[in-house]
Amino acid sequence: MLDLEDIFGAGGPLERALPAFNVRGQQLNMAERVFAAIARREALVVEAGTGTGKTFAYLVPALLSGARVLISTGTRTLQDQLFAKDLPLVGRALGRPAKVALLKGRGNYLCRHRLTQSAPPLPLESPEGARPEAGGDAMERVRRWALTTRSGDLAEVAGLADSDPLWAEITSTRDNCLGMRCPELARCHVALARRGALDADIVIVNHHLLLADLALKEDGFGDLLGAADAVILDEAHQIPDLATQFFGAQVSSRRIEALLSDVQGRLHAKGEPSATAAQAREVAAAIRAVQLCLVRLSTALCGRTGRLDWTETESRVGALVEELAALLAALTERLRDLGEETPAAALAERSAELTAGLERIGATQEQEGARSIEVSARGFSLSLMPFDIAARFQALVTARRCAWIFTSATLSIGEDFSHFTARLGLSCDTLKIDSPFDYASQSLLFLPQGLPEPQSRAHLTAVLELARELIEAARGGAFVLFTSHRALSQAAAHWRGSGAAQRYRLLVQGEAPRERLLESFRGDGNAVLFGTASFWEGVDVKGSALRLVIIEKLPFASPEDPLVRARISHLTSTGGNAFRDYQLPEAALALKQGVGRLIRSEEDHGAVAICDPRLTGRGYGKVFLAALPPMTRTRDCGQTVEFLRQHVPAAPAAAEAS
Repeated sequence: MLDLEDIFGAGGPLERALPAFNVRGQQLNMAERVFAAIARREALVVEAGTGTGKTFAYLVPALLSGARVLISTGTRTLQDQLFAKDLPLVGRALGRPAKVALLKGRGNYLCRHRLTQSAPPLPLESPEGARPEAGGDAMERVRRWALTTRSGDLAEVAGLADSDPLWAEITSTRDNCLGMRCPELARCHVALARRGALDADIVIVNHHLLLADLALKEDGFGDLLGAADAVILDEAHQIPDLATQFFGAQVSSRRIEALLSDVQGRLHAKGEPSATAAQAREVAAAIRAVQLCLVRLSTALCGRTGRLDWTETESRVGALVEELAALLAALTERLRDLGEETPAAALAERSAELTAGLERIGATQEQEGARSIEVSARGFSLSLMPFDIAARFQALVTARRCAWIFTSATLSIGEDFSHFTARLGLSCDTLKIDSPFDYASQSLLFLPQGLPEPQSRAHLTAVLELARELIEAARGGAFVLFTSHRALSQAAAHWRGSGAAQRYRLLVQGEAPRERLLESFRGDGNAVLFGTASFWEGVDVKGSALRLVIIEKLPFASPEDPLVRARISHLTSTGGNAFRDYQLPEAALALKQGVGRLIRSEEDHGAVAICDPRLTGRGYGKVFLAALPPMTRTRDCGQTVEFLRQHVPAAPAAAEAS
């Protein structure tokens, strides 16, 4: 049997299977540590710099160990890549095929029952070779695809965008799933996917699904997690914030309205056990009381939009939330009175869950968590975000006798992992593996001189003037990253009024889905993309299509955000240093993510310009610089312009990107 050195070494099975495979000591180092952690059922935190090849560095040990492994990712894209490409390739190379299952949240799977409610019945037999067509009506394409699909994963339907409203019509939620009473239960794609996962050696899930099981036990695969010998969390930098959401509470007006609508529909459904006239009147009265309270709460929030600070509205809103919880509790009791064996039982459970959420949000003390209200044209959402989840998350990890591997390219600040590990209550080995890329020769970090302070009105204009000069030198191929949507929209308007907008195609976040913008950026080769939060991480553009990243300012979270303000207040009141312990490390990790968009392969070259004078003018700037790759630094604009001109692709970048 080959050992890890043979597998990852020159002439080994990975090199034979992959023509583009590069032998990297860093990859072998990570694989050895992951293999040891799995064997010993220990926890391990690994930061693997870009280009390490961390995916293979955990897949090979997972396959060789013979352990039952659960792999969790941050995105569906990485889930699909692991399932369809990486795991089959590594399994063939090692001669160690494994039974692999892909498990997504229920919202990704076709619900056959809801499809029959939304479209004409499917024929009993499908035409020979029937497949969804590239064009045509989306519902018709889904119906044709439904005849042949085995997985029911809607990602298989060509041209069906994630934002298409059809998804909501043909998928189920926990609230509207009929469960054991569904006429399509025997062919339910969600149930079949879960059964397949129980029989698999390796199961690929996403963080939302994993955390739902850990925190809420809501998605029905606790047996799957309980049987795992190892849990590997890729893109683990997302876990602290996601876990905070799952350990908190959220109740929206839309969920309450959906419950009321379903209760009304069930009471009048044909063929269902009927309530007595008296019971029906009691339920109807309870529904009206909840509806009236919702109206009063909406009226109290009228004229406001965005995220509101709970304390600014507490006197009126707090009392209404308490009243709404009491009225939902009364509705729950009326539904329970209809009997445990009736369809109303499931509705009672939903009502009880919403009641518990409202009661928890309303009763939370300021030292326990941040409460906020999100108001939009579609309604409102009340949320609670606990300040400290360390003890709870640690208890979940230690309760299972299995290995836990946390890995990402962004977990440490310098050599320090404490910000990440402390938030999750982890006490375990850490490993930092530097990127194999030659940042000193492949990249340049430009720290401009003389720019206005970020709070100045002149700052954004100065940044855009500098950006135009750098983009001209690079002949396009640039990301310009902002820290707010407001700055993004102002910059886009300013840019479109300049001559540069005529020479380089401008792509702006929010004007098209992210994947479509990225596809256009790669295909053009010389485009300029303006983006904010969602383009700071999880974006991979290899090759010369991206050769310049301009960062407007350091990505400190806005202190005006109610949740940020509440966390700052909490840390200050408990004797902590909110800037040092929270704002600074969070911003440093975000900057590390943004800078990491540039160099994605050994062949990439380019420059990063960080247009914030605080990076060199304030003492804390060294914390940011310590978090960044070892790029050659300059404060000379002329040197940066010359570097960019030297690395303008000779051939059209679009041809290379294809």
